[in-house]
Amino acid sequence: MNEKHSLRYSLDKFNFSTGQQVILLLCNYIQLIHLIAIVAVFLVPWAGTWLKVGTALTVLYLFPPLLARITLKLLPIRATCIDLSCRDYFVWWFLLNLQMVFCRFPFLEEGLRLFPGVYSGWLRLWGADIGKHTYWAAGLRILDRSFLDIGDGVVFGAGVHLNPHVVVRNKEGRLELLLAPIKIGDRALIGGYSLLTAGTEIAQDEITRAVLQSPPYSSWQGGKRIKKRSSETNAG
Repeated sequence: MNEKHSLRYSLDKFNFSTGQQVILLLCNYIQLIHLIAIVAVFLVPWAGTWLKVGTALTVLYLFPPLLARITLKLLPIRATCIDLSCRDYFVWWFLLNLQMVFCRFPFLEEGLRLFPGVYSGWLRLWGADIGKHTYWAAGLRILDRSFLDIGDGVVFGAGVHLNPHVVVRNKEGRLELLLAPIKIGDRALIGGYSLLTAGTEIAQDEITRAVLQSPPYSSWQGGKRIKKRSSETNAG
């Protein structure tokens, strides 16, 4: 099965309407359009080299987060358990694809982390709540940059993954998206190569172990998982 037929099969499997399938497929082109726009800045003879460089960096780093902020302002996502056929899901899919260039080319974010405070400021452009003096170690990966609530003085170990969304199967057997901010209290230290998922909360001054796997809606304090989501779901 080729890639095109595989994608079509996946969309049909989730019972999306024809119009919904078109929206999903069009969103998949956002990352390509983003890259083409950056390349076009250099290819079109309209200005000097330095102005082109500045414009390209603006298109690369500023256009996606500002568009994400506008989108969330006009079409706020209010649900945390999202049916795959509802409006909130398609808003989230659009936002995810705005970020995909940075997921596919992690060095773009690593470059920002070389300059203290710049990376935190950039995440705030996406709508994240980031405190002061946050330390982002090498290899950190983030999805859903608009859904972070990070306190002051937080330290992230190498290779930490922050994933504010997961797809699960509910009690009726249908797939749904869990989308909730990851919240980390002041002065917490997140152990290297940990995975924090939707709705995870880390208490202030907490030091988590390395390679921590935090299921959705977990709360961690004193080295222990102290809270679990009341309605259990099975990961899909």
